[in-house]
Amino acid sequence: MIRFGIAGFGLHAVRRLMPGFALAKNCKVVALSRRDPQKAQEASAQYNIPHVFASTEELCRCPDVDAVLVTTPNASHHADVLTAVRLGKPVLCEKPMGLNSEECRQMVEAAKKAGVILGVAQIFRFEESTRRLRERIAAGEIGHPLFARAEFSFLATSHGRTWINDRAISGGGPVADVGVHCIDALRYILQDDVRRVMAVGQSDERSGDVEAAAILTLEFGRGTLATVLVSTRAQYRTPLEFIGAEGALRADDGLTVDRPITLELWRERERVASETVSNQFAYAQQVDSFSAAVELNRKYSSNSKPKSLKSNTIFLSPKLIIRSPYSLFYRSLNRMLSEGLNFASKKLVRSCGVIETIYNLFSLYSNIVFSRRLEELFRSII
Repeated sequence: MIRFGIAGFGLHAVRRLMPGFALAKNCKVVALSRRDPQKAQEASAQYNIPHVFASTEELCRCPDVDAVLVTTPNASHHADVLTAVRLGKPVLCEKPMGLNSEECRQMVEAAKKAGVILGVAQIFRFEESTRRLRERIAAGEIGHPLFARAEFSFLATSHGRTWINDRAISGGGPVADVGVHCIDALRYILQDDVRRVMAVGQSDERSGDVEAAAILTLEFGRGTLATVLVSTRAQYRTPLEFIGAEGALRADDGLTVDRPITLELWRERERVASETVSNQFAYAQQVDSFSAAVELNRKYSSNSKPKSLKSNTIFLSPKLIIRSPYSLFYRSLNRMLSEGLNFASKKLVRSCGVIETIYNLFSLYSNIVFSRRLEELFRSII
């Protein structure tokens, strides 16, 4: 059982995180930090959280805290993550990870140096809707995906996060707030990465120095063209759509965790199949998955390691870092195992001195595999 401390216990913790922890199987919340001492004590009493602190550093020094979930305002992520890492605590950081790429690099390097796990809370990777879309597209139901679309809009004119229109704190408007979710969801579902991006944003008299709406056009590595539309001026909507040569998969509000979602398969202008799924366990699976990673890192942090590994191995992802002498890859690497690494990937591995891949965090929760084939892969690239 991994014991979490939530740094910056606020609206997100109340609306999303605590209901998720209530459904989690392998973790619980034992500490919180909040600048307002009265609200901190009220939250402690409401959720039966025994330890209350005024700062992230105090929380991280608590011996009863095994891992830290950083949910402070965006501008504080960098300092809070570095504090937790310096004190040896695994960190799950809310998105956006930082205000700029340099902050993110510093966090990643600090976690690697300290040998602790660092994760970014991209919650949509733990949803049933995105998992099923990923599986069905990979199975070829629509052929090669030519186009993809993700939207995320919500009304923020009276939002509880009063700093949402202050660039110095938020780092940006809806692109930084929910656009990162849409982009990551598309990357996860398509199992591909963006190689080119274009964007247009619009502001208004209420949006301060950030955009109020934006459209992004993405070109993926295997040729899929995608659009991402985000806004803090339209009513809530999170549709997803993928169009291929042999059909289309779509879902109204495909990213929501609040109600069941219907995934529809369309061919020749007709709906030929539908499937209803629920994302109600997404937040629970996210923290359980991170807890499993923490436990794995503990288990394999001893000095012993397989003879097939010639050095300590770092598994590095934009979403999760595991550093240990002996670690595991997960189900989402099956494709890489079956196809092998291409020349560019091998060259990158050797030049960086690490094994680097983007993998599905959900696999960590559902299926952990270490096989002879993986050992053979290690031998070929280390």
